[in-house]
Amino acid sequence: MLKTVFCALFLTALPVIGYASCSGGHQAMSCAEGTVWDQSAGACVDRATS
Repeated sequence: MLKTVFCALFLTALPVIGYASCSGGHQAMSCAEGTVWDQSAGACVDRATS
């Protein structure tokens, strides 16, 4: 019985948790001077010089 209650609560809360994590849209990323955001790496990397 207790497993059923916990399972029902989890399944009810799951969409709310998913919505909360995605509702912010895009977030700006700040990198230190001399570095840029690399989307594929998911981190700040040294700026390439030419």
